[in-house]
Amino acid sequence: MPYSMKLKDWVQECANLCKPDSIYWCNGSDEEYQMLVNKMLEDGTFHKLNEETYPNCYLSYSNPNDVARVEHLTFICTKNEKDAGPTNHWKSPDEMKKIMREVYDGCMKGRTMYVVPYVMGPLGAPASKVGVEITDSAYVVANMKIMTRMGQKALDSMKDEYDYVAGLHSVADCNPERRYIAHFPEEYLIWSVGSGYGGNALLGKKCFALRIASWLAREQGWMAEHMLILELETPDGKKSYITAALPSACGKTNLAMMVSALENEGYKVKTVGDDIAWMYIGDDGRLYAINPEAGFFGVAPGTNPKTNPNAIASLHKNSIFTNVALTKENEPWWEGYTKEKPEGMKDWQGKDYSGEGNAAHPNSRFTAPAAQCPCISSEFENPKGVPIDAILFGARRATNVPLVYEALSWQHGVFVGATMSSETTAAATGAVGVIRRDPFAMLPFIGYNAGDYFQHWLNMGKKLGDKAPKIFHINWFRTDEDGKFLWPGFGDNARVLKWIHERMEGKADAKATAIGNVPTPDALDTKGLDVTKEQIEKVLDVNNANWKSELPGMKEFFDKFGDTLPKEMWDEYKALEQRLG
Repeated sequence: MPYSMKLKDWVQECANLCKPDSIYWCNGSDEEYQMLVNKMLEDGTFHKLNEETYPNCYLSYSNPNDVARVEHLTFICTKNEKDAGPTNHWKSPDEMKKIMREVYDGCMKGRTMYVVPYVMGPLGAPASKVGVEITDSAYVVANMKIMTRMGQKALDSMKDEYDYVAGLHSVADCNPERRYIAHFPEEYLIWSVGSGYGGNALLGKKCFALRIASWLAREQGWMAEHMLILELETPDGKKSYITAALPSACGKTNLAMMVSALENEGYKVKTVGDDIAWMYIGDDGRLYAINPEAGFFGVAPGTNPKTNPNAIASLHKNSIFTNVALTKENEPWWEGYTKEKPEGMKDWQGKDYSGEGNAAHPNSRFTAPAAQCPCISSEFENPKGVPIDAILFGARRATNVPLVYEALSWQHGVFVGATMSSETTAAATGAVGVIRRDPFAMLPFIGYNAGDYFQHWLNMGKKLGDKAPKIFHINWFRTDEDGKFLWPGFGDNARVLKWIHERMEGKADAKATAIGNVPTPDALDTKGLDVTKEQIEKVLDVNNANWKSELPGMKEFFDKFGDTLPKEMWDEYKALEQRLG
């Protein structure tokens, strides 16, 4: 469709406020991308990488004060505070807009205002949605070109002139004192100012695809989740589809792109998505998922040819790197990429690297087109999505939590998701290694009251009935007394997927424990694995006395929600307490 009057009026309203020198409507073409790249090479935003080894790849440094999501400056602005709930920061829409208008006023003087129409999800998919982001950052436009289906095709996808989520973004003066990321779910609107970092500035990503989408999903009866989607092919050629919710930097991308250690046995893994799943109930009553994104915005540190060969292959061309180090061969580098640190590097701020501290920022990133991934599923662009057989919740826990266990029912699975806890990582500002509750790996991303969100999950289970996917919990990070990992992880995680698949088929053995069904040590395929029987027993161990120590934290978390917490969550809590004796 041509530009709707509503859209034109909104763009003009934003221009009147931000006062750019010019307005540019993006068409999403490759020529346009090259034009933006040339502009950024000229002004120093982009640095061209080695054309032979990294063709059409660029490095960008963000402001050192602007390197991660800022959860304490991220707001859900509903008319009623209770609708935002106790896990979100709330301000009234009027108050928030008043504060932010002062920052926006004239913030684009001397700059171009880019209007970026984009589609989240495969083109033509019933579950896809249109967004329009206004930004003064060419870096954001270039990343949105990789991460979404961007340009004229998005305008053509609008069903009517109200059919889009609006987002206004400006880096402004990148002042942390004047930095806000605000969501107005009742208006399908996002405002972000003072940051150029991906999670705060690429408004299609966490802001739309999770915070606003979760609100839409509850209204419309679907689910917007912080989940990877993988395809597991078994020796008989059968394909099953699994989603998994893991907090940032807990091996999510590695799991989605795993090179299976059981490939010789016929267990192959393909990627449908590495970060976000939109799920809806199909005509056959089953749960289907699409990946709303077109690219990967991955954490670089720790990614290497051993941990994630498919990610490494994905990012070797047509990619953007942010806050990584630069070798004298003009190639990107980060901690964990190679064992030895190359000599003569520039660090993530473009300074000569002394050898002390990190050369790349711990939250440095790569943005790469998903279509380049060697293990991308043939179902990646399927407008219908893929039917989901299992849902995994995962976390980074050194103690207590076994390698894998199966929830006793959908309701118990919702409780497992609601009480998930993980050790914090560098993907968000704040202390690292602290245990925090992260329900469904969605704590920073639920766009409304989390108590109501738990209820929405329970409601979806009732609608799915006996077609609901089975729910499991995974933890690759359990350690022994010396702090050494008990499980090898990476490609060997396929052994856990094999057990999960066999449980879905009713074939694999499990032992009933207080927290759920855990594999018997013999049920896990450990052929050719360099681990002792004792290690396997330890990594699967459920110690009731230790688990009792988890209860007070769960109760304290649930108490926060008052009368919005579904009664079923307290029922599950009491049942767990009883099973623990």
